[in-house]
Amino acid sequence: MLAETKTIGQSTMAEASWLEKTRPHAELIAALFSGVLILAGWLLSQSELGTMSAMVYLAAYAIGGYAKAKEGIEETIANKELNVEMLMILAAIGSAIIGYWTEGAILIFIFALSGALETYTMNKSHKEISALMDLQPEEALRVTNGVEEKVAIALLRVGDHILIKPGERVPSDGKIIEGQTNLDEAAITGESVPVSKSVNHEVFAGTVNLRGTITVEITKPSSETLFQKIIALVQTAQSEKSPSQQFIERFEGRYVKTVLVVVALMMFVPHFLLEWSWTETFYRAMILLVVASPCALVASIMPATLSAISNGARHGILFKGGVHLENLGNLQAIAFDKTGTLTKGKPEVTDVIVREGVTVEELLKNVSSIEKYSNHPLAAAIVKYATEQGENLIKPEKMEDVAGFGVQAVINGVQWKVGKADFVGREAALQFREGIASKLAEQGKTVVFARDGKGIAGLLTLKDVVREETLAAIKALKEEGIRTVMLTGDSEKTAMAIAGESCIDSYIAECLPQTKVDEMKKLKEQHGTVAMVGDGINDAPALATASVGIAMGEGTDVALETADVVLMKNDLPRIAEAVKLSKKMNRIIKQNVVFSIAVIMVLIASNFMQSLALPMGVIGHEGSTILVILNSLRLLRS
Repeated sequence: MLAETKTIGQSTMAEASWLEKTRPHAELIAALFSGVLILAGWLLSQSELGTMSAMVYLAAYAIGGYAKAKEGIEETIANKELNVEMLMILAAIGSAIIGYWTEGAILIFIFALSGALETYTMNKSHKEISALMDLQPEEALRVTNGVEEKVAIALLRVGDHILIKPGERVPSDGKIIEGQTNLDEAAITGESVPVSKSVNHEVFAGTVNLRGTITVEITKPSSETLFQKIIALVQTAQSEKSPSQQFIERFEGRYVKTVLVVVALMMFVPHFLLEWSWTETFYRAMILLVVASPCALVASIMPATLSAISNGARHGILFKGGVHLENLGNLQAIAFDKTGTLTKGKPEVTDVIVREGVTVEELLKNVSSIEKYSNHPLAAAIVKYATEQGENLIKPEKMEDVAGFGVQAVINGVQWKVGKADFVGREAALQFREGIASKLAEQGKTVVFARDGKGIAGLLTLKDVVREETLAAIKALKEEGIRTVMLTGDSEKTAMAIAGESCIDSYIAECLPQTKVDEMKKLKEQHGTVAMVGDGINDAPALATASVGIAMGEGTDVALETADVVLMKNDLPRIAEAVKLSKKMNRIIKQNVVFSIAVIMVLIASNFMQSLALPMGVIGHEGSTILVILNSLRLLRS
C-alpha cells in the first residue's frame, strides 16, 4: 500500500514537472511554426495560388495566437479588466479586416515569441529554486518491529520510530526513546555549544546528530518540518509581486481602456477633422492599436525580477518575493546577530598554556585522551584540535565523568582532572600563571583546566571564533556604503572583542529580543532602509521589524519563516552580492521602463505624422518587447 502511494505521488509530481518543463518549449515551437506558416502564406500570395494564402495565414493566427488569446480571454473574464493580450488580439483582427494579413500574422508571431521568452524566464526561476530544495533531506530510516526501512520523510507519521546515525540531520521533531548523543542545535537556539541529549529529551528538525546513534519517536507530522515550510515560502515567493510590478499591473488596466477609447475616436475624428480617407483613418487606427499597446512596459519588471530571483537562488540566496529584492538595493544599514552569524557557532581551541616543565604536546595528549571518552560538548572540540596537531591518543584508566564539573582518569599511574576551576581546585586555578585565566575569560573565552599529581598542569581556552568569510562580507558591505552593526546578548567585553575582530562599525551588547527590536527601530529612524541578519528564535522579532530580514539557512524554522531573504549555505559574503544584484535589477528595470515608454511615444508620433507603416509599427512595438525581455534575462548571468 505504501509502495502504491509513493508510486502515485511520484507519478503526479513527475507529470507536473514534465508539464512545467515542456510548456516554454511548446510555446516556442508554436511561435516558430507560426513563423513558418507566415512565410508560406507570403510565398503563396506572390504565386498563382494567392487565394490559398488567407487559409495559411488563418492557421498562423490560430497556432501562434492560441496561447496568448486563451490567456487574455481567461484573465479578462476572471479580473473583469481588459489587458494587453486583448489589445493584440483586436489589433491582429483589425489588420486582417483591412487586408493586412501578413502584418497581422507577424504581430501574432512576435507577440507569441515574446510570450515564450517570458514563460522561459518564469520556468528558469522555478527550476533554480527547486534545485536548491533538492539539497534538503528526503529520506529517513524508519524502524518497525525491529525492521529498518528507508522511507520518504513525507510518509512519516506521528508515533513512528526512526534511527538517526552520527552526522545525519534530524528529519522531523520528536523525542529520544533510545541512545544518547550530542546535538548541534545552533540552527534552533543560536547557541554555539552542542547539547547532550538522552532518553526523553526532545530533538528538532534541522539539527545535526554529532556522535551517538539514537532512536527517535516522531511527535510532529512531516508537513510541519523545516523542509516543508521552506517549500511553502518558495511557492509564496513566486506569486508575490514588487511594488513596481503592482503599480504596472494597476496601470495596465486603465491604460488599455484609454487606448481603446483613443482608437475608437481615431476611426472617425481624423476623417472629419484632417480630411483623411476612411481607409487611411481605419489603417492609422489599427497602427495606433498596435503601437500604443504597453507590451514592453508590462514586460519591463516581472522578467527582470524573476531572473534576479533565479540568479540568487542558484547562488544560495533565496528571496521570498520581488519586494524584498527591490528593497535590498536601497539598503543603508545592516545589523548582525553574533552567534552562528558572524561567528561559526561552534567552539574551537584558541589557547593552550602550560606550567614550567610540561610541554604543550604532553598536555594536549593527556587531556584529549581523557576527553575522548567524555560526553561533554566541549570535549569533541579539544579532541579535534589535538588530532589536528598530530597527537596520538592513549587509553586512560579509571575513567570517571563527574556531571557538571569535568572528567578524571589515570594515565601512566598519574591522576588527572580536567574541567572547571572548582573541580581542579579553584584557588590554584585562579592563581595559575599570575591569574591568566581571568584575563582570558574577559576575552569571551571558556577556560578548561587540567591538573596532574603536581598541581595545575595547564589550561585550554575555547571560543566561538569569527567566520573566515565574515571580514570579507563586512568589507564588501562597507564598499557598498552600508553601515554595519552587531546586536548580541553576550557581555560587553565579548561583544567588543568580536566587533573588533569582525571590523563592525558599532555594536550593542547584552541584548534581549525586545532590545534588538528597539535598536532596529532606532536604526530605521536614522537610516531608512535597514536589514537584520540572524539565525535564532530570539532574532525573529528583530527580523520582522527590519525593512529586510535575512536568515541563515541553518537557522531556526521561526527565523526562516520570519525572514524575507534566506542564505541557504550560511555564506555571509552573499549578502553583498544580493545587494549588488538588487541594484542591478533596479537599474535594468529603469532602463526597460524608459526605453519602452520612449518607443511607444516615437511610434505614436510617427503614426500621427502618417510616416509609419503597419509592418514597421509591428516590428518596432513587438521588437521593443523582445529587447526588454532579453535585457532582463541578463540578470540570469552570474
